Amino acid sequence: MPEVENYIPRLKTHYTDVVRSAMIEKFSYANLMMAPRVEKVVLNMGVGEAVNDTKKVKSAVEAMTMIAGQKPIVTRAKKSIAGFKVRDDMPLGCKVTLRGDHMYEFLDRLITVALPRVRDFRGLNPKSFDGRGNFAMGLKEHIVFPEIDYDKVDTIWGMDIIVCTSANTNEEAKELLRHFNFPFPE
Repeated sequence: MPEVENYIPRLKTHYTDVVRSAMIEKFSYANLMMAPRVEKVVLNMGVGEAVNDTKKVKSAVEAMTMIAGQKPIVTRAKKSIAGFKVRDDMPLGCKVTLRGDHMYEFLDRLITVALPRVRDFRGLNPKSFDGRGNFAMGLKEHIVFPEIDYDKVDTIWGMDIIVCTSANTNEEAKELLRHFNFPFPE
């Protein structure tokens, strides 16, 4: 993110100038504060190979730090599962929650750069809403982000991206994300 004093992310200004008024017009909200907005984005990387080699989690944390722009927390096993060779408190992945300007910057990079680089991409699944206005998606390869140097990658990780909105219904959330140019098929 550029370190300028009065820097405002492109998607944030797009929301205040275009998206909010379009949502108010379509759903007839009584005031500006009723219009739904994106509240947070949660990124999660599960590292299955961490059972055999705990250094893999460190590699995933470094990749997630470059993608998100902030340091993720390491997720650990809550209990031992002998069948999976998992012990209590063993590191198994990492996650990070983005809010504010970092969130808008990440969404901008996701929509404009990363998703067009996904192989055989045919749009996002419109059924991936949870009924309360949140959208979840998965990426099979973290290397679609421009921050990752493809030559230095030892393992390709998948990741989950959850976009949490203040919308009450799936229809409102889908319309909100469509205004942010999320590529849903028609």
